[in-house]
Amino acid sequence: MSGGSREAGRSVTSKVLAILGAFDAAHSQLTLTELARRSGLPLSTAHRLVGELEAWQALGRGPDGRLRVGPRLWELGQLAPNRLQELAHPWLQELFASTGENVHLAVRDGLEVLYVDKVYGRRAVPIVSRIGARLPMHPTGVGKALLAYEPDWFVKSYLARKLERPTAHTVTEPGRLARELAAVRVQGYALTYEEMTLGSCSAAAPVLVDGRAVAALGIVLSSRRARELPRLVEPLRGAAAGIARAMA
Repeated sequence: MSGGSREAGRSVTSKVLAILGAFDAAHSQLTLTELARRSGLPLSTAHRLVGELEAWQALGRGPDGRLRVGPRLWELGQLAPNRLQELAHPWLQELFASTGENVHLAVRDGLEVLYVDKVYGRRAVPIVSRIGARLPMHPTGVGKALLAYEPDWFVKSYLARKLERPTAHTVTEPGRLARELAAVRVQGYALTYEEMTLGSCSAAAPVLVDGRAVAALGIVLSSRRARELPRLVEPLRGAAAGIARAMA
């Protein structure tokens, strides 16, 4: 498809949004060519709009010349109200202080989990989640804790998809996943063992407000310490309940 036909009918605003939308957690820095390809814009159009966005500091460049989100967008983002994060953060800090392990908070966004807050320490096991990152629901503890409380039609639709398999331990069989989600609803928490990342395991609990999972709180350990997960479930569930009370 030619560049002109790709641009047909697109407003300047939609083109700018396409450029900004080309960045995500897996593509935080892009060359101009990569940016044009991911935004679906001709290189000449991308070059012109990127120049204006750089001048406004919506985009910036790293030492290697690759484009990245600029400070003005970060400033604007800080103005967006985030009641969940404000209410939950003290509970994340308290859970981290009592366990010394990585703690994160996530919400469902479409078919993925979006990580909205995280507290971690230098000695905690490295994990792939970071604020603003998105991951599939079924391989993550927080994702399973959220998915378990979705309506039946949503769960059936999710399980009918071709499910990603980040590791050999990822559960992708619809029947087995459905049974795991049913168990999560009964016990009130989810566990994963090297399903998202080799070398790590997790526990997660839903933040339930009026029976709806508005978020999930997770804790991550090295797989070598998987036997310690059960003792972390109660403090994890207690913190999730605290967040729910604060929100209610």
